[in-house]
Amino acid sequence: MRLLTLGVRTLAWTIPGLILALAVPAVAQDAPPPPADASAPAADASPPPADTAAPAAPPAEAPPGLSERVVASVNDDIISSYDLSQRMRLLAILSGTQPTADNAPELQREALQSLVEDRLKLQELRREEKEQKFTIVATDADVDDEINDTAKSNNMTADQLLAALEQQGVAASTYREQIRAEISWQRWIQGRYGSRLNIGDDQIKAFQARTGEEADKPRYLIGVVFIDAQRVGGEQPAIDEATQLVAQLRNGSPFAAVAKQFSSDPTAANGGDAGWITTGEFPVEVDRALDEMRAGTLSAPIPTKDGAYIVYLREKQAAGGTLLISLKQAAVAVPAGAPQADIDAAKAKLEALRPQLHGCDDFEAIAGKVDGVQAGDLGEADAKDLSPAFHDAAVALQIGQVSEPLRSDQGWHLIAVCNKRSNGAQGLSRDQIANRLKGDQLSMISRRYLRDLANSASIEIH
Repeated sequence: MRLLTLGVRTLAWTIPGLILALAVPAVAQDAPPPPADASAPAADASPPPADTAAPAAPPAEAPPGLSERVVASVNDDIISSYDLSQRMRLLAILSGTQPTADNAPELQREALQSLVEDRLKLQELRREEKEQKFTIVATDADVDDEINDTAKSNNMTADQLLAALEQQGVAASTYREQIRAEISWQRWIQGRYGSRLNIGDDQIKAFQARTGEEADKPRYLIGVVFIDAQRVGGEQPAIDEATQLVAQLRNGSPFAAVAKQFSSDPTAANGGDAGWITTGEFPVEVDRALDEMRAGTLSAPIPTKDGAYIVYLREKQAAGGTLLISLKQAAVAVPAGAPQADIDAAKAKLEALRPQLHGCDDFEAIAGKVDGVQAGDLGEADAKDLSPAFHDAAVALQIGQVSEPLRSDQGWHLIAVCNKRSNGAQGLSRDQIANRLKGDQLSMISRRYLRDLANSASIEIH
């Protein structure tokens, strides 16, 4: 079961590019940038020689002047070549990506896409501000707080962080506006939809049941980057971008930073961490790749009908691992040699009780009220250690289900399966499961909302 988090990028990130002192190529200020699929990016996009340190980037370009070109417009809101150059620099720093002649087109395409999305977000939020008549867009003070948090995570002051970005050629205003768009959108999605989402017991039980059913499948602890073909302009551009990102990752770019900046999977907000998964949760092409990979390795780009995946396999567990099952029971003791009438009466008593039991929450309270029935928590046990009378039923039952009456040497029993997990799995509480499911739904809402805005907007790429 994929454990997904809200698909809005978290901002208090570590900034690997500041540590690596990466230099980002500037887009020329007297000409429009090359098209996203250009085969010959600007010469200054080439990486430095391997035996020399990357040169310090020039100071941030001067604000746009008369020579600035319009590269795009979003509902008549202009994106200039200066804006694009700045976002490319910032994107490379935040993802720890070393710009090269090969990856410049993908870096430019991602930078332009993120600028378009930021314009759409802020336009929508300002429209809502007028209708709702309260502040939605993050204030300067909100942005300052976010910069302070990010600086602390990088063992810096806010002034040092902004100065370091300036040295890499990124103006403070560029960084501030990206933060403003992201935290404003995150708050809006959380505030508008978060309180409306109610995760019910049936959803939690279904999650637990699926987790139990997956216990006998191979399990993989993975990180994921997904390049959405629809977002980047088609299947081949998605594969091209994934190819460049794999090269960057193999050259040392941090996986989490790359996922946060480039991935369209909901796990991007968590640095691409998908947790433990089993076959069937990702496209079949990903399943096949995982089956052939060794722990600690990075996949090549994995093409699918929707785009391209990059997977980092952290750990791998074979099928048939230990299955741990938590049980409760209600029992009626029947002494050895008891008359058949007593045996039949004990069974009938549990058959009458069973329809009243609905999972583990009130199991003991309800069963304990019936005269002659002993109810209790059996705790967690390895399935292979269960007695034959219990084993087959416990393995077959889903979480929350109650068995038919089971016969043992001591009498008759009803058992309820409260949880199942395989060895190495991280047990999640009901609250943790509810939070994960809620985050998954908010992520889908955010993506659909933004997609609808884009479909209804007037977007021109020049």
